[in-house]
Amino acid sequence: MAMFAGLDVGGKRTAVCVIDEAGRIVWRGMVDTHPDFLDAALGRFSEQLSKVGLESGSFAPYLFRALTELGYPMVCMDARRAADAIKSRRVKNDQGDAWALAEMLRTGWFASVHVKSETSHRLKALLGAREQLVKAKRSLGNQIRGLLRPFGVKLPSRAGMKKFADAAHHAVQADPLLSASINALLEALAAIEAQLERLDDKLKELAQRNEVAWRLMSVPGVGPITALAFIATIEKAERFKRTRDIGVYLGLTEKRYQSGETNVGLGISKQGDAMARHYLYEAANVLLTTVRKRFALRDWGLRLAKKIGPKRARVAVARKLAVLLARLWKDNTHFDVALA
Repeated sequence: MAMFAGLDVGGKRTAVCVIDEAGRIVWRGMVDTHPDFLDAALGRFSEQLSKVGLESGSFAPYLFRALTELGYPMVCMDARRAADAIKSRRVKNDQGDAWALAEMLRTGWFASVHVKSETSHRLKALLGAREQLVKAKRSLGNQIRGLLRPFGVKLPSRAGMKKFADAAHHAVQADPLLSASINALLEALAAIEAQLERLDDKLKELAQRNEVAWRLMSVPGVGPITALAFIATIEKAERFKRTRDIGVYLGLTEKRYQSGETNVGLGISKQGDAMARHYLYEAANVLLTTVRKRFALRDWGLRLAKKIGPKRARVAVARKLAVLLARLWKDNTHFDVALA
């Protein structure tokens, strides 16, 4: 008799529910969130288990890979769709959620998602660390500006790090108390800037050694960070039958609510990886404002900006860029401005 196991993963403990093909509960319990303990709980049913499912989440890649290596037929379920089924129940608890996941596996009412490799997650960790440093740098710079505004000091908004620090030092040098507070923030800002430069050098080195990134960077406006973020997010271009589906996957297509006479556009869905979507948007902005070479995508984006506005045009160009990058990846070709 086929059996199905649902795992409701928590930071410390995981709820496990095993049901048979008729929907009857065979076993349920709580175990520590570790592959060895989960293997001990599921091992007695290993020969009958048809599917073992868990929701996408922070621990999902680790548990998915570990349990797959132990021989379990793992399924990683889309957490958004699973949540719709789980929240329809009147009483919500971990054991009930595990049962709901097992029931979805039994009935087939679920959407599986791709689990990326450790290599992609390591690259994402590097990009994520850089993103956090950029946010911290921006936050400290704004904090310094905000602290000096009550004293009538206006620091240059678009100056480099050295000019910004020199201007701040000069503005507070006559005030010991203000100098102590601003200098502390400037030292922290300098340390963040140094670490950011180290990560940027590492990312450039990785992009130079990566053949796919080298091809993607042939597109005007696409730099090493955008290329690596796209690679880490997509991982395998072959898993998309149509390259235009990548725009949907990255949340760059429109959401719509239609019911009866109502038909409303709700902006882009913003589903998928936010980091890759952000860098594609920035690449589209560079392509439309900085790149001077004329080719079809840039000309189309500029015409669209006049028609619907620059922000919406950047989103549209970002979606086109995602499709273009995926096509270059699949075809193992470089972007040729003359042909474009």
